[in-house]
Amino acid sequence: MAECCNGGTTLLYPCSGASDVGEVTDRVARKLWSEGFATKTCLAAIGAEIPGFIASAKGADINITIDGCPLACARKSLERVGVTPQSHILTDMGLEKGKTSVSVEVIDKICKAVKANSGMASREQAGDGCGCAC
Repeated sequence: MAECCNGGTTLLYPCSGASDVGEVTDRVARKLWSEGFATKTCLAAIGAEIPGFIASAKGADINITIDGCPLACARKSLERVGVTPQSHILTDMGLEKGKTSVSVEVIDKICKAVKANSGMASREQAGDGCGCAC
């Protein structure tokens, strides 16, 4: 798991869905992971109730779900196993299912929004911590 210098563990759960906004959630999670913002993990393992994945979610300091649409499958999957995640729904962020271009600009915009809404981006910009965005 990705751990920040401050000792926190942040896990990402994208609902990749079967649409353009689902593809955006996956690409956003991969970008945030590659930047060291958090560790991406397996949403399907949560749905399958794999004990180790549930224990990791319960032990994380922050669990972030990124859902493409209002069905919020990622968020609901974590809630079902007793974990309340920080939830981001792309259609609430101005994207439209079936009409969203999967582009670098869209992915960057959503990454910035997830960081800003998590409260971590402001600490990174202020120079707190080690610069790992946590």
